[in-house]
Amino acid sequence: MKDHSSDYNLITGLKKDDHDSFRVLFNRYSKALFQFSLRYLKSNEAAEDVVQEVFTKIWNNRKELKSETSFKSYLFTIALNSIRKQFNKLSRFNEVRHDILLDISQNTSEFDIREDYQSLLDKLDELINRMPEKRKQVFIKKKLEEKSLKEIALEMDITAKTVEYHITEAIKFLKKEFTSLQIKGMIFFYLFVKK
Repeated sequence: MKDHSSDYNLITGLKKDDHDSFRVLFNRYSKALFQFSLRYLKSNEAAEDVVQEVFTKIWNNRKELKSETSFKSYLFTIALNSIRKQFNKLSRFNEVRHDILLDISQNTSEFDIREDYQSLLDKLDELINRMPEKRKQVFIKKKLEEKSLKEIALEMDITAKTVEYHITEAIKFLKKEFTSLQIKGMIFFYLFVKK
């Protein structure tokens, strides 16, 4: 019977491709990593993604692990980097949302129309999430991650024409929904046409 009492022994086993050692390490640390990630990200799904990314990295780099250093510290360092990546991914979207707030507050007629301008941002999130999955991915990559048609086409294994189609349909959908909410065209233009 293997001695799984210490991280040192588990790392040694893991470096020899021992799945049991990996399972024990996962069971030992995944809950704490999840809670740690959740405190920063405020999303169960995002925190689960971090845990998955951390342990995938551990498995993929198992041969290079150092058994003499603190495994727990190493795990949490990887988790922090993953959390930073999640924040960077969301930063463009948050920047756009912040710009909308600024735009509304500087234009009093728009500001008066939207008593609760947070609801505009919530509605934007909701509408993007209501798009068909592929269209939503294309839209986010183009408008929020600022990728080119060619980059998106390569990443998603579709033609540039298909990318263009999805963007056109996404904008039509948002314009229609925003119009029904009586949101002025200036905000729509700022968000989705400008650039």
